[in-house]
Amino acid sequence: MLSPLYVSLLLIVSILTIILLSSRYKFNTFFVLIFVAMGVGFAAGMEGEALLKAIKVGFGSTLEKIGLLIILGATLGIILDKTNATLSLANFILNKTGERYAPLAITLVGILIGLPIFCDSGFVVLSGLVVSLGHTLPKKRLALVGCLATSLYAVHCLVPPHPGITAAAGVLNVDLGKAMLLGILVALPAATVGYLYSLSLPASLDAVEQTATEKLPIKDVDLPSPALSFLPIIVPIALISLKSVVLLYPDMALPFVLNLIKFVGEPITALIAGLGLTLPLFRKIEKEKLNQLFDEAIEKAGPILIVTAAGGAFGEIIRTLELGKVYGAALAAGGWGLLVPFGLAAIFKTAQGSSTVAVVSTASLVAPLLAALGLAGPDGALLALLAMGAGSMVTSHANDSYFWVISRFGNLNVSVTLRAFTPASALMGGTALLVIYVMKWLMGM
Repeated sequence: MLSPLYVSLLLIVSILTIILLSSRYKFNTFFVLIFVAMGVGFAAGMEGEALLKAIKVGFGSTLEKIGLLIILGATLGIILDKTNATLSLANFILNKTGERYAPLAITLVGILIGLPIFCDSGFVVLSGLVVSLGHTLPKKRLALVGCLATSLYAVHCLVPPHPGITAAAGVLNVDLGKAMLLGILVALPAATVGYLYSLSLPASLDAVEQTATEKLPIKDVDLPSPALSFLPIIVPIALISLKSVVLLYPDMALPFVLNLIKFVGEPITALIAGLGLTLPLFRKIEKEKLNQLFDEAIEKAGPILIVTAAGGAFGEIIRTLELGKVYGAALAAGGWGLLVPFGLAAIFKTAQGSSTVAVVSTASLVAPLLAALGLAGPDGALLALLAMGAGSMVTSHANDSYFWVISRFGNLNVSVTLRAFTPASALMGGTALLVIYVMKWLMGM
């Protein structure tokens, strides 16, 4: 076994290398992860053949666990976007709440739309709605932008099938149904803090910046019905949740019913069902149109798949360092628990900007340490996963692509975005961690 000092140096150098090359020097993250993984393997004394095998196993097993989920999730999001289902839901909620509660309505919209759609895409899609409302309610414009940004962000970092948390769930062997249910429960308080912070922003802080962003003709667009728009989102969640609940008491269901629920409640099957429910959203189903949407979804999912799989390869190399044996006693004595996955994810996120890379990288480091951290077993792994998601919120700033999406499409200059969103992201991460500690206490851990 390697000495703790040497392993610590390897980890520090590898983490700093990933951060510097991908963030400061802007090298492609995939190649950074692969080459750093090889460097760690050679430095740890692995033979070339064993090293390459470990990289291939880590890469392939990661794709096996999350590849279809990310592609199907991206496809569902693209279709909901292009069929204007997202705008239909947004208009429906706003009409029910009225202008007085517009910020709350935007937060609800962000949470709902954010379940199947990546936060950057969701913000781009709904920014026209926020800009339009901002013209009507100029004193609330900044609050509206903040509410949309924070609500989408909370769901993106904590709830599968978003790529980072989904990939980390695969690394830790966490049940995706339970991760989705508890992820939503943690995301709601985080989004609430984002909502309250956005409301506290002074209107005088807002300085509208003219950009190329166009105001969407919200009321002139031919929108599908809210009911049809809602089904592709809620049905997959309901099916996945049903499976998780039924498996808590499997003896209460007939074998045939249990097997059926297991099948339809698998995330892949549930997302396929959601895709089927998007068909009524099309006024006319055309093969060319569908293929165009499928191609767009695959193009969006491809880079994410490649980076997460490379993170899996890096994680497989890290596993050969036997971190549990190296640090187990020290971590157990220190009682760090959830602070380790949260802190590592926060360091990765703040330093290099990507929540997905932060969670995937942290999962690889933490997986061998769960027992030493007092997080052994399914419940412990689930709490560790959520703590990583909370850490991946802290802190979004100028090295995060989502930060620039908010700035550009929210018509905010950089200094205003730093004051309106960056502190909110830190507060949301801290709030999520507190909620997870409450969950841990309720579980008796």
